[in-house]
Amino acid sequence: MTMAALGTWGMAPRAIAATTGASDVPAHPLANRLAVYADTLRYEDLDAATLEKIKTHVIDTIGCGIGAFDERPVRICRDIALSVGGPATIIGTKRRTSTELATFANCAAFRYLDFNDTYVGRFSVHPSDHIAACIAVAEAERASARELITAIAVAYEVNCRLVDALDISTRGWDPPVLSLPSVALAAGKLMKLGPERLTHAVSLAINDHIPMAQTRVQTLSDWKGLADAEAGRNAVFAASLARGGLTGPAPIFEGQSGFFRQVTGPADVDVGSFGKRGTQFRIHLCSLKPYPAVIYTQTAIVAGIAVAKDVGSLNRIAAIEIATTRRGYQRTGAEPEKWDPKTGIRPITACPTSRRAQCSTETSPTRASRRI
Repeated sequence: MTMAALGTWGMAPRAIAATTGASDVPAHPLANRLAVYADTLRYEDLDAATLEKIKTHVIDTIGCGIGAFDERPVRICRDIALSVGGPATIIGTKRRTSTELATFANCAAFRYLDFNDTYVGRFSVHPSDHIAACIAVAEAERASARELITAIAVAYEVNCRLVDALDISTRGWDPPVLSLPSVALAAGKLMKLGPERLTHAVSLAINDHIPMAQTRVQTLSDWKGLADAEAGRNAVFAASLARGGLTGPAPIFEGQSGFFRQVTGPADVDVGSFGKRGTQFRIHLCSLKPYPAVIYTQTAIVAGIAVAKDVGSLNRIAAIEIATTRRGYQRTGAEPEKWDPKTGIRPITACPTSRRAQCSTETSPTRASRRI
């Protein structure tokens, strides 16, 4: 009886594989295609305009970090990082910590004021968050400036292209989901991992570290400015594990319980169209923020300043109507917690019935009013 049970148990995985198609692994899984892209991209593939763009975004990002250096949550992250030693510098100090914690502490500073760059595809992200990981790993690996710049190009390109192709928002996941493979590949490239280990780095980064979008809805906490720092920390650690020889779940995107089924739904990512020599890199479509506020409010701030100059006395204002995209409304005004709790101001109208069909996309307009 016992031997029979053991025999059945031993055959169970094969039986399951036969009935579920578990062995039907794609010929070229997405994680592997991303790994090959990261491995083959060279500094020489970057044209002068792209090099200038990367340098501009690095300078802007470090400036954002200097501005947030003394913010309470940033100090907390820095103090925790400084509790251990290591090869990577915490920017703004002369002290070093582990590569993962330097990534975390530096990204916390870069991101916290919501002032670093942005890219808008299916949703908005801050690709410059990945610069923290690239700098920390480059320092630890004693990489050259050219290697650092190339790794940053990889991080930007993978992140932006995945944002174009994958929809994480409808199922309630958070944008740093797509930072995980982006940073894992950039960090792994700086560690000089080949395609096989880069693939495992992507799998290890994604499988256990997918964040929820509760970070950005209802009551906002300190974590809104720190979630991508945590994704970077996890991705750098995943690359280190892959370098050591650990393998990750596969195929991480196409698998039966993989990324497409659990997070985004089916998707086709054309890695062949990614930036390279002769093909423009997505960093050219990233923008620098003029104001330290969520991306969807940038034009409203400009309009508000202009209107304020024309209006003069506030006593002349009876109501303010703001038109925005569906996503802009969701992220900046859909919940009571995001309106002024002292005045009790609430949206009066949002996506009128007559226009509801138009308000289902990222760029379709919706409206909200404030009564004064």
